[in-house]
Amino acid sequence: MVTQQLVENLLKTKMDDIPEEVKLHGKKSLYNWMGVAIGAAHHPSVDMVLGLKEDIGSAGQVSVFGRTEKVDILLGSLINGMSSHIFDYDDTHLDTIHHPSGPVAPVVLALGEKMNLTGEQVLHAFILGCEAELRIANAVYPSHYHLGYHITSSTGVFGAAVAAGILLGLDEEQMAWALGIAGTQSFGLREMFGTMTKPFHPGKAAQNGLMAALLAKKNFTSSTEVLEAKRGFANVLAPQHDLSKVNVRWGTDWELLKNAFKPYACGIVLHPSIDACIALGKQAKAEDIERIELTVNPYVLELTGKPTPPTGLAGKFSIYHTGAIAFLEGDAAEAQYADEKVRDPAVVAFREKIKPKVDHSVKEEEVYAKAYLKDDSIIEHTVKYATGSIENPMDDAALERKFNNLVHPIIGAERAEALRGLMYRMEELGQLEELIGLTKAEKIFN
Repeated sequence: MVTQQLVENLLKTKMDDIPEEVKLHGKKSLYNWMGVAIGAAHHPSVDMVLGLKEDIGSAGQVSVFGRTEKVDILLGSLINGMSSHIFDYDDTHLDTIHHPSGPVAPVVLALGEKMNLTGEQVLHAFILGCEAELRIANAVYPSHYHLGYHITSSTGVFGAAVAAGILLGLDEEQMAWALGIAGTQSFGLREMFGTMTKPFHPGKAAQNGLMAALLAKKNFTSSTEVLEAKRGFANVLAPQHDLSKVNVRWGTDWELLKNAFKPYACGIVLHPSIDACIALGKQAKAEDIERIELTVNPYVLELTGKPTPPTGLAGKFSIYHTGAIAFLEGDAAEAQYADEKVRDPAVVAFREKIKPKVDHSVKEEEVYAKAYLKDDSIIEHTVKYATGSIENPMDDAALERKFNNLVHPIIGAERAEALRGLMYRMEELGQLEELIGLTKAEKIFN
């Protein structure tokens, strides 16, 4: 049975069984995740969810990263998971368009803080939680995604349950129950993209997965065949699936190593076009452009075809805004997706010159760009692998710059540097108290 084999694989995989390169990539993933979580900690949507603390009488058990408040572990997992996805700047498993850290990191850090666990325990659970959710995502992608499910949350809930289950010491039967309780809470609709509800998805997946493991610890029963059953996850939510991918070459191949880090604050499908428009912007002036033709994979327009985005969040799903801002400003970081940028008359005017064209022969990671100038000349630029992809990854210095740009305004440069050092020594930490302390906001934000 698929679910039972997954449980056995998870529980037999000790920290010593995990290759050093996987541990390092796990630490990088946590580091990148912490940066985007802190960076968005004061977004209005976070304020709204945190505002529930008094309404529901949430106890002060764990930290909200980038802030000073403490909440209970379930609300904390929701908020920290949500904040990490608000900027759409988090990690991405390119094979499935899945953001693995979002549902898992909030859970392991919440339990690590509450239970006074070691950094090694936290890292171990994080790696296995991510590995489980990515393998499940492999099994149901792309048909599950095509149905309209946000795969980060719909499969991420399994990763959260696994990670929590490992830290809570679940046995085989309890872990199978946890997966069942998680699977029945699988959710997330792509209809919500461009709204506050999209980042809510990984946060709720974290919360739901944690709840699943907490209940299983108390012997709350569930199906032990959630993945493969006739009315289970794959058969109900993925018309085409291959469950052999869940356990294939376990311990030999690591999906976590395919986890990429974004240099731009939007969906990964836009990154080739951003690279291309930045390159074109270095060769021509805005006033000389007649139009920019971007030949892209069909997915690009399916996901980012909003021609007139009304907000910055919606702008992250607009190839028109993104292409325009990348050409005009040479970047697509969070600043380029502020509401005022989307409404800037110069940007609005220039996005009329962005002309995407679909070609089924173009791969998702490619773009063929042509800038037609008013003097009838043409500038061309081709991107085969975007910056931030596995084939063209961000180096450590670029990842650190991204982290610093996100967290310096909130925790300060000194704390940021100290936090980086601890996160890269995660498995050496006897407890998380010092690390958690460094994530606190340096000042009170209004």
